[in-house]
Amino acid sequence: MYLDSAKKTEIFGQYGKQATDTGSAESQIALFTYRIKHLTEHLKKNHKDYRTARSLTKLVGKRRALLDYLYDRDINRYRAIIKALGLRK
Repeated sequence: MYLDSAKKTEIFGQYGKQATDTGSAESQIALFTYRIKHLTEHLKKNHKDYRTARSLTKLVGKRRALLDYLYDRDINRYRAIIKALGLRK
């Protein structure tokens, strides 16, 4: 499996307030970004996998909603997570 509990703990520890912080917007955005990158690589090899393509689209929408929420609530946290994950060019 590409995403085990150790990897999740690492992501939450790096982007959340602590390793057990699974609910903050930053940690969820980081987790979604990791999954999006993995699914994108999968779809480059398996371009006819339509279920994965739909899952990827839904995941991008969820991340966008969390980013919009963070943008409305605290612009500094939004800018920090964008910079840390390298989402904008």
